[in-house]
Amino acid sequence: MTLQVISAMFLSFAIGIVVLPFLINFLNREKVDQTEREYIESHKKKNGTPTMGGIAILVAVTVTSIVFGFSFPRIIPVLILTLGFGLIGFLDDFLKVILKRADGLLAWQKMLLQIVVTAVFAVYITQYSHVSLLLRLPFTGGKMWDIGWFAIPVMFFAVIGTVNGTNFTDGLDGLASTVTLVVALFFAAASIALKGGVEPIAMAMAGALMAFLCFNCHPAKVFMGDTGSLALGGFVAGMAYMLQMPLFILIIGMIYLIEVLSVMLQVGYFKLTHGKRIFRMAPIHHHFELGGWSETKVVTIFGLVTLILAFIAWIAL
Repeated sequence: MTLQVISAMFLSFAIGIVVLPFLINFLNREKVDQTEREYIESHKKKNGTPTMGGIAILVAVTVTSIVFGFSFPRIIPVLILTLGFGLIGFLDDFLKVILKRADGLLAWQKMLLQIVVTAVFAVYITQYSHVSLLLRLPFTGGKMWDIGWFAIPVMFFAVIGTVNGTNFTDGLDGLASTVTLVVALFFAAASIALKGGVEPIAMAMAGALMAFLCFNCHPAKVFMGDTGSLALGGFVAGMAYMLQMPLFILIIGMIYLIEVLSVMLQVGYFKLTHGKRIFRMAPIHHHFELGGWSETKVVTIFGLVTLILAFIAWIAL
């Protein structure tokens, strides 16, 4: 069992390492690049860096999941959510970068698609995987909480909130990759401890992110785009629900939560005060960046915070 789990990580890493150079060359050749915010001085030099590198993450995780899916069928719902949100991100990136539509998918279109993907996941997990929607309570020694019919709306809120929080976290070289790598390793360990049967896809995601970081750490040679960031959010939410651990997202995924809350607070306060701001810039990683922190410092600290949160979540388990 342990050998299979480790093999999943190495297979995914190998696929990512092989695919990424070809993908980066293709994206450069086709000028699939990203335009950065001009009002962050240090980001101007990022203009022209290829995006949509999340395709490589999806390829690595999907191929590895197919290899291990026969032995671990419970990974299928996680893959559905990962690919579903990855496809939404791909459409958004395609419209923005290829067709040069500045806004990509309209807000209502993106939300509608996210609701549809979450609904497919909800049907699959309840009707075919037969996973209970009881919620595992942190710090209770494994006690479960039955919230009845309210579990379905909570699922939609948790999944879509996690996905968008992960999307907001993708703003600096290696940030979303580093944070989600720690989260993936935590869920792999949790799945092994709980005999959840989804550890191969967690390790596959860890391997894919390790490969991606080889090209995405500062200075990045490629960005994941919404193709990658939305897929990562789908993965995190899918793992949490297959292990009956959505409440643990509040611990292990606190960085995602802080990122999305910083945007909501900034926008709300800006409208209420007619132009005043709480942060220098949102999401909050840009606040620290404009305060003098380097990208590598922000990524390192956010990664270490997530590592500490992983230990807390493990104790809570």
